Amino acid sequence: MGSIFEPEFLDRLHSGNYALERSENQSSNPVQREDPQTVLQSSRVLSPPEHSENNIGKNEKLVISGVAENLDCTEEQSKIVRTAWEKLVRWSRSWQLLNARKNSHALLSTRKVVVLGGGSFGTAMAVILARNKPEMEVMLLIRDTFVCKSINEQHMNVRYFPQHQLPRNVAATTDAKEAIWNAQFCIHAIPVQASSVFLRSIAEYVPAHLPILSVSKGLEISTLEMMSQLIPRALGNPRQPVAVISGPSFAIELMDKLPTALVAASRDKELARATQQLLASQYLRVNMSTDVVGVEMAGALKNVLAIAAGIVEGMKLGNNCMAALVAQGCSEIRWLAEKMGGKSTTLTGVSGSGDIMLTCFVTLSRNRSVGVRLGSGEKLEDILSSMSQVAEGVATAGAVISLAKKYRVKMPVLTAVAKILANQLTPKTAVLALMSLPQVEEV
Repeated sequence: MGSIFEPEFLDRLHSGNYALERSENQSSNPVQREDPQTVLQSSRVLSPPEHSENNIGKNEKLVISGVAENLDCTEEQSKIVRTAWEKLVRWSRSWQLLNARKNSHALLSTRKVVVLGGGSFGTAMAVILARNKPEMEVMLLIRDTFVCKSINEQHMNVRYFPQHQLPRNVAATTDAKEAIWNAQFCIHAIPVQASSVFLRSIAEYVPAHLPILSVSKGLEISTLEMMSQLIPRALGNPRQPVAVISGPSFAIELMDKLPTALVAASRDKELARATQQLLASQYLRVNMSTDVVGVEMAGALKNVLAIAAGIVEGMKLGNNCMAALVAQGCSEIRWLAEKMGGKSTTLTGVSGSGDIMLTCFVTLSRNRSVGVRLGSGEKLEDILSSMSQVAEGVATAGAVISLAKKYRVKMPVLTAVAKILANQLTPKTAVLALMSLPQVEEV
């Protein structure tokens, strides 16, 4: 028999099949096989034939005893984990069965959805809806006749997703009346700063009861309004049903069916639930919330924070600096959102911390890319002129100082970003100024 430290011994001990075995050299003195637990608990065990002593040393006995105790502990922990997982699975199945029995399910009753905007995220939303229900009509309202033609004839958005085939039930038009006619839901995917003008131009075709589900993130500079405020005002209907959809999500990953989580927020719980039912799938989890302010403010200000994170990356200031800056930025977003009526739990959830992490740390982020180039010494006008898509944080940053003043919240990191974008500070000067701020108690 080998040492108790050898893998063979440990393997047999772990499997529960270990017992002292009779050696060929001990055939004249057979040993009765014992139960493994009895062997482990015994203070007398037979030594290998090459040993002169009859007992294993004290240290070896301690090791055997310790291994047995660890095995008992591991088995108990394994049982606890297994039971917890089984309970979670049972709860999930029960919830799904209960939900399936409900007669009112938005996806089942919806025949047509219109998507305003044919950019990357608008297209991704259209594809998600079309995949969820192949017999449902999904109509994109877009300005670009070239893209419109490619969607209708090639089933492909050649500008944003030239490698992806779109579902056959996705179509496109440049005619607002045709797009909105008979639609039961409307996805709004227009850049924030262009939304007011666009919505006013189509207001006559939008029914007063049509729910608008906004995926646009940001604040309108001129009014400081969130999308949940801007949409009803631009459409001229204060009672227009509105929900906002936010969370850590790159359009390309939605197109590729990679696991994603979003939040659908509305003051109307039933509208939030309907949004969830429309979009949720095997690879897309949609949580519900009534905290519209928290969800929107996190979605808007995380873009500004991502520019700051990019600047740190572009200046090569290191991981310590990056972590400190993003943590401070998260606190600033929370301070402002809470003053405006948002909940701290929302800011630490999927649409808060989740979206912030994605936008600040991943290279696919447009806002982070703007910051990296600024930190590397490029001019803002050169950066923006070279981009094919909108980085909402550039415009939103202009609203930060006004909001901070209005709600009397100190927001040094986000304010510094706004001043850099306004060419009032250089990135280096801003970093030095932030490091020189008074060191106060953490809040």
